[in-house]
Amino acid sequence: MGLIDTHTHLESFEKRGELPAILDRARGAGVEALVTIGTDTDDWALYRNLAREHAGFIHYTAGLHPCSVGEQWVHSVAQLEAYWHDAVKPVALGECGLDRFHLPKDVAEAETIFAWQRGAFAEQLRLAKKLDCPVVVHSRGAFAECVEMVDASGVAWERVVFHCFTEGPNEMSELVKRGGYGSFTGIITYKSAEMVRAAALAQGLGRFMIETDAPYLTPTPHRGKPNEPAYLRHTAEFSAGVFGVSYEELARVSTANARKFYVI
Repeated sequence: MGLIDTHTHLESFEKRGELPAILDRARGAGVEALVTIGTDTDDWALYRNLAREHAGFIHYTAGLHPCSVGEQWVHSVAQLEAYWHDAVKPVALGECGLDRFHLPKDVAEAETIFAWQRGAFAEQLRLAKKLDCPVVVHSRGAFAECVEMVDASGVAWERVVFHCFTEGPNEMSELVKRGGYGSFTGIITYKSAEMVRAAALAQGLGRFMIETDAPYLTPTPHRGKPNEPAYLRHTAEFSAGVFGVSYEELARVSTANARKFYVI
């Protein structure tokens, strides 16, 4: 049974000419599909082309990451819908959301940027509802606000995933009771991540999905090195232990969940 990397970023590998080797290693590690995540106007077309070239193996999303939101965000978001009219459509909108962690220290400047983030997130949620597509949410330091905005948007919660879930079981319960999902990165393998593991258990294996978020958040035993989709296997093997099931069962369930969520 293969794995699906539900959230990765292939742009840096492609630009350095490393992508063929990266994909070969991923296949060798049992990755049967991956979703490369759009973050700004300069990677959407690249990922669409990769999805066309590697049909069935690479899937892609398109969205404006909160850290890519600037004063001209309206112009950027206005370009998104066209991708859903292409022959090779995104499998989700995102990643989009709110990020307090990377705001500048100047209070006034931070408030201005966060207001832009809220506007961009609201508009992308509106578009996702119109398109009736899954949404990949980036939430850092703004979990309650992201939940509130999804609630207000009318987007169906069963089509929403909070990627790289690093909150605890209480926050996970807010997603579960609404029908939403959290997906888990290599952070789940870190010794200090007891709350993240508790959140995974609170969600349950039946709703579990995994991701690398490569080239970031490398799992143990490669922590400290650049991440890549092949390392998803380490996260899967560790997560099987968290749930007390075999690797094969973890792979079967998480892959089925990913295919259902992204309709791939």
